[in-house]
Amino acid sequence: MALKVLVDNREMVAEEGESILSLLKRNGIYIPHICYNEGLTPLQSCDSCIVEVNGKLVRACSTKASEGMDISVNSPKALSARKSAITRILRYHKLYCSICENNNGDCVLHEAVIKAGISSQKYTEKPYPLDDSGPFYIYDPSQCILCGRCVEACQDFAVNEVIWIDWDLNPPRVVWDNGNPIGNSSCVNCGTCVTVCPVNALMEKSILGEAGYFTWIRRDLKKKIIEAVGKAEDSFNLLMTFSELESKARENQIKKTKTVCIYCGVGCSFEVWTKGRKILKVEPKPESPANGILTCVKGKFGWDFVNSPDRLTKPLIREGDKFREASWEEAISYIAKRLREIKEKYGPDSIGFIASDKMSNEEAYLLQKLARAVIGTNNIDNSARYCQAPATVGLWRTVGIGADSGSIKDIEEAELIIIIGHNTTESHPVIGSKIKRAQKVRGAKIVVMDVRKHEIAEKADLFIRPKPGTDAAVLAAVANYLINEGWIDKEFIEKRVKGFEEFKDYVKQFTLDYVESISGVPKDQIVRLAEVIHKAKSVVVLWGMGVTQHLGGADTSTIISDLLLITGNYGKPGTGAYPMRGHNNVQGVSDFGCLPNYLPGYQRLDDENAVRKFEDSWNAKLSTKAGLQIPQMIEGVLEGKVHALYIVGEDTVMVDCGTPLTRQALEKVDFLVVQDMFMTETAKLADVILPASASLEKEGTFVNTERRIQRFYKAIEPLGESKPDWEIIQMIAKALGADWDYKHPSEVMDEIARLCPIFAGVNYSRLEGFKSLLWPVNDYGSDTPLLYVNSFATGDGKAVLHKLSWAPPDLKDEVHRVIVNTGRVLEHFHVGNMTRRVEGLRRKVPETFVEISKELASKYSISTGDTVLIKSRFGGEIRARAVVSDRVQGDEIFIPIFASDPSKGVNNLTGLEVDRASGTPGYKDTPVVIEKVEGGTGYSPLPLDNWRFHVNERKRQKGIEVERKWRREEFRPLTD
Repeated sequence: MALKVLVDNREMVAEEGESILSLLKRNGIYIPHICYNEGLTPLQSCDSCIVEVNGKLVRACSTKASEGMDISVNSPKALSARKSAITRILRYHKLYCSICENNNGDCVLHEAVIKAGISSQKYTEKPYPLDDSGPFYIYDPSQCILCGRCVEACQDFAVNEVIWIDWDLNPPRVVWDNGNPIGNSSCVNCGTCVTVCPVNALMEKSILGEAGYFTWIRRDLKKKIIEAVGKAEDSFNLLMTFSELESKARENQIKKTKTVCIYCGVGCSFEVWTKGRKILKVEPKPESPANGILTCVKGKFGWDFVNSPDRLTKPLIREGDKFREASWEEAISYIAKRLREIKEKYGPDSIGFIASDKMSNEEAYLLQKLARAVIGTNNIDNSARYCQAPATVGLWRTVGIGADSGSIKDIEEAELIIIIGHNTTESHPVIGSKIKRAQKVRGAKIVVMDVRKHEIAEKADLFIRPKPGTDAAVLAAVANYLINEGWIDKEFIEKRVKGFEEFKDYVKQFTLDYVESISGVPKDQIVRLAEVIHKAKSVVVLWGMGVTQHLGGADTSTIISDLLLITGNYGKPGTGAYPMRGHNNVQGVSDFGCLPNYLPGYQRLDDENAVRKFEDSWNAKLSTKAGLQIPQMIEGVLEGKVHALYIVGEDTVMVDCGTPLTRQALEKVDFLVVQDMFMTETAKLADVILPASASLEKEGTFVNTERRIQRFYKAIEPLGESKPDWEIIQMIAKALGADWDYKHPSEVMDEIARLCPIFAGVNYSRLEGFKSLLWPVNDYGSDTPLLYVNSFATGDGKAVLHKLSWAPPDLKDEVHRVIVNTGRVLEHFHVGNMTRRVEGLRRKVPETFVEISKELASKYSISTGDTVLIKSRFGGEIRARAVVSDRVQGDEIFIPIFASDPSKGVNNLTGLEVDRASGTPGYKDTPVVIEKVEGGTGYSPLPLDNWRFHVNERKRQKGIEVERKWRREEFRPLTD
């Protein structure tokens, strides 16, 4: 509803619920707002945004516009109050803008001082030293204005609950935990506090000395300059004028480029600030669609790998046991020659292609086009096969689209958030923060079902700990109980779902007694889960590799969807199924065609019209025979059926199941091409290595876990002779005789839009800047944030309740009694090929460790720091140091996917058996024996300054406790 208000006697229209500050900003009227940040709630702590309303002084940030309101921005009373507020702030912040790293045109205090006409300050020294003990950022109390932005960001947005302001200190200051230094606190280094700091109190270490023309000055000399200027000048007008000019000049040396994170599937977007090849900082924006102001430690600080000296910069060709440098022309010509020879001798299906889940959508499309249209095979797959395929199968079976059914916003808005087999706060930290915020601020309920008690499980309202691989039985028991109690959505089922009676009959066998006996989950917990589902008006389920990397992963994913269907939790805001995609573009690489049984846009190989459409466009005859999945390609090499592999950006040796056998296969294959940034374990086995560019060195698009398509832009030039993947793939295609001539990735996307109905309206202009689209996207550019509002993606529009043929897993034998669980840790991504090359991340988690339950530790006399030997039933073994923990229990251990050394890779232990429905290996179905081989010194492989050891020292609160600030004499409110 539109509201008419007066602003300095000028009529304006405000929206219902809009703040005065928003109204003024929207109409181009400036007032200071130093403590206000668009990504946060109004803090009301600085009083710099005061205006006069109907004769009274109020804060514009927190006062809502109302009909007939008379707002005076420039009355003497308002101007005087704002000037007093800014002057008060300057008692806590020394102005030395020209040598300050924060003087980059976006310092709100700098702007406020100039526009308010303030020319002097009375600065009060503070008795607190600068804290630079952490790996990534500093805190300078002498410059802190106590606005509280950092506290609000940490407490109520990132919800890490690490920092707060001790208002009882004199003077007050921001505190980590119970007074710990940053580097020895529970801070997870998400960097959100640094992002929102309006001044230079919190700064990224990477920008120190690099931001301006004078910021390089040594800290001790800088201090003397600041002191001298403060004594010499009664008025700093001239200095502020100079700093304003210097700030403008910085624009010529600092480049700000929008990009999208290349770690997990959240799809955080932000600006990256660069100076030449130096990465100065990462700056998320309130308009970042997936993350807003939030980041995690990797997205904010994990980019040093781009400039690593380990980067591959020239093509390499194997000669004997060594590689020699080659020109691009020689390398491409040699690859084309060998692929042509192998195709002619053994046929097109003797060649396999493995795509990276870090490729752009356009690059994925070109790789599958190379396989299908140029080579003539459907042997194209991607590492979704290692983790995401079971979830996709479960959703295909039931609702028709193998992707998230809604957006991250729906997760945030749900009344009940169920998380199964997913360490959300470490695997997808930004979504983890949004879930914690939903619980803390909005009162949402959280249920976690997992074998390991990680952070999100600690915060859960209900934590259920089943035996490994029995999640499906527990969920089937919940479904059975809901049906028996009549707690189902009968109208939804009748109108929109098929197969209910058969499903009802199937789940009858999953009685409370039976499921308790096989899963170890008490009956009362199963009943309680059914009750909270029944009481919630909207339910979402998130799941991850704790589901999908079991041999029954597809079946568990299916029963998750079944459970949502019988309770009517699809097609409405705050509902749906959310398989958490692990890599930044694992969704997109599949969407755009790198699957052995689907063309781009999930068009079927047995759809004659679809195949003909692609053949006409590509001017090629396509095979309609389904290709090989990655495990089948590896088997095909060992069986002598696959003779060449082209692997792009994937360390197959380390991430495929059964590392020793995978290594054997890649050593055996006749011809191996690897395209990557680093000399990975897979690249070491290649015949030709092609140096690929990082995402910051090219353009393209990614699809995040919620189906959101986003653009990223080139921030720096490719390192050395490295090239973007799309250019390399095109070079190979042309050398093989293809008539390709793409000049830019946008041309590839235009071709995709013509051929794929779900991407029909996608083009680069509609993705400009921070704009994004959630597929399906129609011709007119309208996207689909929430699926299944009116119908499901099935032939008749009805969902299908898919019954299973589930049986309890038989994992252990008489010798191998311990089960390995594996997963991600916050500080590293996957095996660590990128994050191992970031010194700060390596400092926090320097080595692979084995997390052992207290029961096992007692049984085998193992203490934290001891070296243990893990031997698998499948023949492999690893040695690593132990961490005794209550996160795991009984005969279970946890080993991170992160491998500080190839010999410590957890896939040295895993077997070759795969989920029959999806082809995904049973990584988490690995029985082992464990023995202590060397006593330690008691030192943990996780450094004691790691956040995990300090979680109990956190201080939980809501907001910044601004009322305590107001009670101090020097901060009395200036409002009426």
